Amino acid sequence: MQDFLFIKGAREHNLKNIDVSIPREAITVITGPSGSGKSSLAIDTIFAEGQRRYVESLSTYARQFIEQLRKPDVDYIEGLSPSISIDQKTVSKSPRSTVGTITEIYDYMRVLYTRIGKQFCYHCGAGITKQGSQDILQSVMSLPEGSRIQVLAPVVRERKGEYKKELQKMRREGFIRARIDGEMTDLTQDISLQRHKRHTIEIVIDRLIIKHGIERQINEAIETALSYSDVVLINLLEGDNDILFSKSAVCLQCGISYPEITPMFFSFNSSQGACSRCRGLGYENIEEDTSELEEYRYCKLCNGLRLRKEALGIRIQGINIGEFAQMSVKEAEVFIRDLKLSDREQIIALRVLKEVKDRLSFLKRVGLGYLNLNRSSLTLSGGESQRIRLATQMGSSLTGVLYILDEPSIGMHPRDCGKLLESLSAIRDAGNTVVVVEHDEETIRWADYVIDMGPGAGHRGGWVVASGSPEEIGRNGHSLTGRYLSGLLSIDVPTVRRRPQDCIRILGASEFNLRNIDVTVPLGILACVTGISGSGKSTLVFEILYKSLCRTIYRSKVIPGRHREITGIEKIERVISVDQAPLGKTPRSNPVTYTGVFSFVRDLFAQVPDSKVRGYTSSRFSFNLSGGRCEACRGDGLIKVEMHFLPDVYIPCDTCKGKRYNKETLEIQYKGKNIAEILEMTVSEALQFFSSIPPVHRKLEILEDVGLGYLQLGQPASTLSGGEAQRVRLSRELGKSSKGHTLYLLDEPTTGLHFSDIQRLLNVLNCLIDAGNTVLIIEHNLEVIKSADYIIDLGPEGGEDGGIVVASGTPEEICANPASYTGIFLRKKLLQTEPIKVAEA
Repeated sequence: MQDFLFIKGAREHNLKNIDVSIPREAITVITGPSGSGKSSLAIDTIFAEGQRRYVESLSTYARQFIEQLRKPDVDYIEGLSPSISIDQKTVSKSPRSTVGTITEIYDYMRVLYTRIGKQFCYHCGAGITKQGSQDILQSVMSLPEGSRIQVLAPVVRERKGEYKKELQKMRREGFIRARIDGEMTDLTQDISLQRHKRHTIEIVIDRLIIKHGIERQINEAIETALSYSDVVLINLLEGDNDILFSKSAVCLQCGISYPEITPMFFSFNSSQGACSRCRGLGYENIEEDTSELEEYRYCKLCNGLRLRKEALGIRIQGINIGEFAQMSVKEAEVFIRDLKLSDREQIIALRVLKEVKDRLSFLKRVGLGYLNLNRSSLTLSGGESQRIRLATQMGSSLTGVLYILDEPSIGMHPRDCGKLLESLSAIRDAGNTVVVVEHDEETIRWADYVIDMGPGAGHRGGWVVASGSPEEIGRNGHSLTGRYLSGLLSIDVPTVRRRPQDCIRILGASEFNLRNIDVTVPLGILACVTGISGSGKSTLVFEILYKSLCRTIYRSKVIPGRHREITGIEKIERVISVDQAPLGKTPRSNPVTYTGVFSFVRDLFAQVPDSKVRGYTSSRFSFNLSGGRCEACRGDGLIKVEMHFLPDVYIPCDTCKGKRYNKETLEIQYKGKNIAEILEMTVSEALQFFSSIPPVHRKLEILEDVGLGYLQLGQPASTLSGGEAQRVRLSRELGKSSKGHTLYLLDEPTTGLHFSDIQRLLNVLNCLIDAGNTVLIIEHNLEVIKSADYIIDLGPEGGEDGGIVVASGTPEEICANPASYTGIFLRKKLLQTEPIKVAEA
């Protein structure tokens, strides 16, 4: 086997025909300024080629469902292993997807509850016993005389397939009717079922009328039904209601029958297990296609447990599977560890418990011990989603695989970052190659090999500036990253800490894991909320503070998290939340449309003489409206291709070649460029091109200032990272006139930023504060934390072990607090700096 993965002539996006060698069975970090070509090399070249080769290796039958993938712009790649990309967008964003289902922990627990769970009546709590045919007969004969019934035997329940053999067997054995998917069907007719859909098939054994002397005939029908299934369905023709009987389970006190217990019985994605009211979603007010979970109410029937009451009656040591799913990773680990099983149960559960224990351990190792297993994927941050996938891969025991990760340290406190790096080392030591796109200093220093891209962003990037061990990078004077690693360059600690002008006080905050805490939020300064992942930072800032301010200032109807009171709201006039949510879900949304730049650009094109001659208005240059856009792709420039068992991909439109507009529109030029060529420019290029147009230049300059000069103006919002989306939002807010007294709330704005870009971001935030505003940031990055005027440190741990204020004050005061994990790591950053002055009040 080759010792290196060799890439020859990579030219994807801004890559400058580069040659790169990556050592196998090692951890390689690709770093460099934002927009320097890191993702273009790792994701769009290496992983894209790995995925293309995988598709080509599939059978002809499988390939008929998949569009042929485009080959990356590279001469060749040698030594490429099967590739797995773990980024921030690959976890399914569905209300049915949870931490437990993503990691398969919930699936293993369904098997465990099926095998060793004890069943209790949901009505009276008594243990469940089995029914015999005579018990069923007695119950049926107790129906009112004259009742018309059908005796049915379920032979297929909620399973995929065509079932031609089963249907033919029924015909041969003399049955002429069956209820298929709820509809009565004549078996003498030709029946065609869709193989990829779930079906339920119930044989009609007999049709009878309840009367004296019918016992023998009913008993024969019941015996016949039981020979085909453990379950007998008595269908009352008046009202079309079913009564279920089972030779497996019945409550002797209530007479309630229970169906056979299978793993599907505990699945909230199946009609066999899902709560009938919420259909397994757990909430009252969300639908299957919900993509955001902001306001929600638990289902009144299942109380958010998602399952039917019969399934929730099955327990292991007093806990049903819904209650188990409500546990955090750490609590679930304790529950599994403390299980007391009989010798027989231990033999049955041995393999399942090992898989569950391993997965819970992996989640803890990547710093996610605070997450609840029923936590919806809709509420997970990009970093949490990525680390969940990483934990899942750690449990797969694969070897010889190339793993490509995109900033796995996002959202991690420095204390937990060490655990993540140990996990990556374990994957490497298992015989795999790990490639990480990363800016985090600790991760770079941990790597076996570093590739530093640059020297700048966009067209000024795309080169390999330096490569080698972290020590070699630090000694390379041409490497911007190396100069920061060696200390030649650094982000300066402010010489003076600002003093708060006033404050807002949050009293009795008790939402989620917050423990009835009182928090002072200083105004007129740069403040950071820090703490271990899951300690309650987002709950405090966004669920309580932001929503409360919105209700008071904007008369919003959002419901804030639980708290007693907030004082001092009258001291601010506006509140702006700048989070990492996507700007849009389609290729139509992009930086220039979101920031309002495109309206000015379209007006410029409408004023060109050729436009006036043809009668073109600014709407002609909108790709959202008919007339000027390409109708084949409806102005998207891309066509969505469903890949069935692979993620959907977007390919350039064959008609407009990705340019979004029709031929006539593209004939109009402004200063030698058509509208599509403008959208292909980077922010930095457009800044020079529109230097004489003040409204355009001003907005583009702000995008440049927040470190987004490398973005293309028309780059689809769906391709932006969370950090990029947040900085586009920030630039739009900065472009608005401000009279001060505004509170800006930011969630990890340094995501995706190199050392050099962080300094630029801090400069922008300081300008906001100097204009009389307040900036409150949730942040783990020590460079930003050391630059703050005030810190609110939550903890001490995540989940139930968090939720209190561990320390608050200036960075120096936090460092002096031995109980603060943030202080421990921050102390190292501040050791080499001069004493800080605090501004006079």
